[in-house]
Amino acid sequence: MNIRRLLLPAAIASAAALLFTGCVNNAESEGGSPGGDETTTTAIAADDAAVALLPAEVKDSGVLRIGTDAEYPPNEYKDDAGNPTGWGVELAEAVSAKLGLEPEWEILSFDSIIPRIQESALDMGSSSFTDTVERQASVDFVDFLNAGSLWAAPAGSDITPDTACGKTVAVQAGTIQHTDELPARNQECLDAGDPAIEILPFDGQPEVTTAVVNGKADAFSADLPVTGDAVSKLEGQLETVGEMFDAAPYGFATEKGSDMTKAVQAALQSLIDDGTYLEILTAAGIESGAVDEAVINGATN
Repeated sequence: MNIRRLLLPAAIASAAALLFTGCVNNAESEGGSPGGDETTTTAIAADDAAVALLPAEVKDSGVLRIGTDAEYPPNEYKDDAGNPTGWGVELAEAVSAKLGLEPEWEILSFDSIIPRIQESALDMGSSSFTDTVERQASVDFVDFLNAGSLWAAPAGSDITPDTACGKTVAVQAGTIQHTDELPARNQECLDAGDPAIEILPFDGQPEVTTAVVNGKADAFSADLPVTGDAVSKLEGQLETVGEMFDAAPYGFATEKGSDMTKAVQAALQSLIDDGTYLEILTAAGIESGAVDEAVINGATN
């Protein structure tokens, strides 16, 4: 569970971005969560303390502009109509509701989300970002989940993260697995005089999973919820290999040093306190990664 991708100029993807506006109140008014999935929450009332922390221009606009890649199921992905859905989308919309704002989604490449936050074109990024010290130099993170990486391979495979030299490993492009984990593992192979790891990146996680199932790759590495979801959906074809590693927090990305960061922190804490937060995580089967406190920039490495 990581900030999963590299930072490229926002203009690459912004022209093709899609905008989606959701309802502040969840299932009670709409009959479902984003994308039509059955929601686990009822209408969420705004939290006055969180609303009071909002920048005036955001409060006056009535909307929370949220960027997501929507290619990382089950966290954030597109429904049949192309709208963002997933437990990460539901949690972000719950934050928006606590702020008394209408969520306005922008689907674009992951690489452009942080630059668009920096240029004030987005209020928040919700796209399975891993909070890291390096990324804290660009934006703030309001942490909401403890997670890590987990590998998957075809059922019966003997590959593990520690025996991958000379193998092909698929990843989603720009994820921390792509930019940090696998290059480091590959260097260890080379330093030991072993064959290199062929790192095979794809734009979306579905393509990563398909590459392993179809034999183009020997395994893939992804965030724990993503790997678990793929293995669950392809039971008998895929299995997890090794243990979770590199535990790190997921966070909502916001403008560095901004009142927006404080408002999102207060909104998330309100969701934690009233039980809505744990309800969303439990429905997604990831309650083991729940946090007790909404922390800003909790990562230390």
